[in-house]
Amino acid sequence: MKRKKTVLHHILAEKQKFEKRKEGGGMSAKDEFGTTKYVIYAEFEANGIVERPDVVGAIFGQTEGLLGDDLDLRELQKTGRIGRIRVEVHTKAGKTYGTITVPSSLDRVETAILAAALETIDRVGPAEAKIKVLRIEDVRATKRKYIIERAKEILESLMEQEIPETQELTEEVKKAVRAKELIEYGPEKLPAGPHVPFSDSIIVVEGRADVLNLLKHGIKNAIAVEGTSVPETIIKLSKERIVTAFTDGDRGGELILKELLQVADVDYVARAPEGKEVEELTKKEIVKSLRSKVPAEQVITEIFYKGRNFYDVIKEKEKAKSKEEKRETKPPAPAPAPPVVKAEERKPQPEPRREERIIKPIQQPKPSELDEFGEFIEKVKASKESMALLLDKDKNTVAEIPVRELTNQLKERKDVYAVVFNGVITQRLIDTVSESGVKYLVGARKYNVVRRPINLKIVTFAE
Repeated sequence: MKRKKTVLHHILAEKQKFEKRKEGGGMSAKDEFGTTKYVIYAEFEANGIVERPDVVGAIFGQTEGLLGDDLDLRELQKTGRIGRIRVEVHTKAGKTYGTITVPSSLDRVETAILAAALETIDRVGPAEAKIKVLRIEDVRATKRKYIIERAKEILESLMEQEIPETQELTEEVKKAVRAKELIEYGPEKLPAGPHVPFSDSIIVVEGRADVLNLLKHGIKNAIAVEGTSVPETIIKLSKERIVTAFTDGDRGGELILKELLQVADVDYVARAPEGKEVEELTKKEIVKSLRSKVPAEQVITEIFYKGRNFYDVIKEKEKAKSKEEKRETKPPAPAPAPPVVKAEERKPQPEPRREERIIKPIQQPKPSELDEFGEFIEKVKASKESMALLLDKDKNTVAEIPVRELTNQLKERKDVYAVVFNGVITQRLIDTVSESGVKYLVGARKYNVVRRPINLKIVTFAE
């Protein structure tokens, strides 16, 4: 009796194992190869009695040469890309039924092609057969689940323990990169950003730490004075580039600014917030300070000649801007409703006396500068070549020259009152013309003009 129970238990265990394999739960990556990615599960039915070797032979024989050399089953098995093909068979009523399991380390497309090829087998041994693919299982799914769960645990521990160190490491790397971007410019080897050698505009700051702070926030065209005396390199750059002086908001910054305005050709002035230094500003404070920059001429007039404070000028400017914005957005006040008068209180009112309307004649507008030089403008417009007319105070033509000779002629002549030409007015031409004592400069259009001398009137054809 005891022996019968043992045999029965063994038979039930084998049956459960078979059912498990039929469902696809008995195959994993560890069964055949560590590189197995997918497992093809299929079932077959043969109209006759066949055995396992017949099924395996049919699979290799009928797929040979079907998919080319790259997907030949024998070659794939030799190279280990296809594992051992498992076949389970059982017979019933003169027919054979069973399952086929093929482990694959190919990619999903090639595995799907291989699975489809199995369904083309129509004979196993002497009997007709039919194979149907049930599914393709990704055996890495369990590994993925494990990876996800483990990654969550690692990330949680990292967030709890490693965040401060990670931030310090990041700051250290950024600091090293910023220090690497810092260059030495000119004979004095001044600390500067990498864009200073070729940028059209530069920002002049006080020291190396200021340049590093601007680099940290993405501003790469800053150069430092490095001391109280302005280096020759800064003076030379100021004549060629658009210069913004960006100094600290203390007494030292004011002294350096005064010296810069005296010896260099500064275009704009920006200051750090009062009592702060450029090296300790945040990105928002840097951007706000640079947006609030003031033209250098206004700084010289308002601050150094009239003795006003730089920050008072900025505050007045912001107040005027906010008042203007409020005036634009303020809705018009509703008209007051007429008072209600009772019928008893109504009295006949005398008819209002009609006032005679006096119609004033329309005043003709004063002729503009464009009208003064109208005939000369038409003349240069009609010219097919680039030409310039030099006029004296009485609007007489002193000379008619090509535009390319304009700079040389102005340096030689001192009797030119106005210049009319059909070219582009540039900053370099404005500087040359103002030095020659010319009062009017009339051209086709302006390009990149940032400074306008007080004693020179600039007019374009469009005006």
